[in-house]
Amino acid sequence: MLYSVFPSDEEFARLSARATLDVGSLRSVVSGVLADVRERGDAAVRDYGERFDGVRVGDLLVSQGEFDDAWARTDVGLKDALRRAYDNIVCFHRAQRFDDLSVDVCRGVRCVQRSVAINSVGLYVPGGTAPLFSTVLMLAGPARVAGCREVVLCTPPLKDGSVHPAVLCAARICGVSCVVKAGGVQAIGSMAYGTESVPRVSKIFGPGNQYVVAAKQLVSLDGVAIDMPAGPSEVEVLADGGADERLVAADLLSQAEHGVDSQALLITTDRGLAERVEKEVERMLADLPRRGIAERSLSHSAIVVVESLERALVLTNRYAPEHLIIQTRDYVDVAARVENAGSVFMGAFTPESAGDYASGTNHTLPTCGCAVAYSGVNLDSFCRKMTLQELSPEGVMEIGGVVELMASAEGLEGHRRAMALRRELVEGGGVL
Repeated sequence: MLYSVFPSDEEFARLSARATLDVGSLRSVVSGVLADVRERGDAAVRDYGERFDGVRVGDLLVSQGEFDDAWARTDVGLKDALRRAYDNIVCFHRAQRFDDLSVDVCRGVRCVQRSVAINSVGLYVPGGTAPLFSTVLMLAGPARVAGCREVVLCTPPLKDGSVHPAVLCAARICGVSCVVKAGGVQAIGSMAYGTESVPRVSKIFGPGNQYVVAAKQLVSLDGVAIDMPAGPSEVEVLADGGADERLVAADLLSQAEHGVDSQALLITTDRGLAERVEKEVERMLADLPRRGIAERSLSHSAIVVVESLERALVLTNRYAPEHLIIQTRDYVDVAARVENAGSVFMGAFTPESAGDYASGTNHTLPTCGCAVAYSGVNLDSFCRKMTLQELSPEGVMEIGGVVELMASAEGLEGHRRAMALRRELVEGGGVL
């Protein structure tokens, strides 16, 4: 890991620089695949699956028999764990329900805001180096709570053409409508445009590699909404001298093992802790099963010692981490001063892995500093806000003159006349 004591703003920016994604360089390849999927449908999805993943599948959709077989093959303990995690996720997201808001803004004018579920959503669950069945729960669970009628899930098949059993178990627990054996750009294209087998969706969620990220951005130009910009996962631990170096090191490594482009950052006010953590990371790394991945991640991760908690918070809010773990004596007060973070984990007993799996918060979060403007996935991500309004005759008289004056000032005579006619009716005692 990189190491710095009392870095300047410029040095901190260098130490905490994320891996960059040049979507422009991928545009021609990705747009070509998307166009082909749009044109040829299922056949293109199968062809690209064979070309990129080395797997050619027959039926793109997982059958009921495959679901049943996966359920039977999965360990009972894991299924119970999936249910418990699902219950917690649903509990937290159900509490986010939005009740209709009705306001009488002035005499005779009522405005209403209503939350309406997106009818059809698509979820992308990567394959890669680990079966991310937890992401199924994080995306499909809130979608069902929101009331989305159709939930389509795409995930890359294994080498034998099947889908990992735990992924299918999670999908069954969440009530996913259908699971598609497709990954990469072709999966995004199939959900964005629809094929003979895959329903077209209105919004696409989920993480993925640089090609998937580029594909999501490109289909968003065709009117398909996406959840958020995405990039490599990251964590920051903010700690003082009272933190346990074993817990800090474990938190850093839990992130580093995610992927070679992941980033783990420690910002601390105590140089002694920094040195102890550095040694502890090396010790724990020795027998970590994903050591090779973690080592590459740690090569662009950093330990930073700062002069004060105030300086730590300035740098934290500037970095805007996807995950922020606070291990300080007064962690509640420190958390209250955090402005930019995807999700905050407070206190020594709250590892990032709790949120990744089962605490109930969502683990689909903004990365690469996007937490300054984006929220993580939540119930509202699966809903739209619709407004309604109603004017009574009193309302027409209350704001009619204002509307006519403003419409005239903008040169929109048709707008003015639409209100003027109603004013005339009210003033003349006319009944509609």
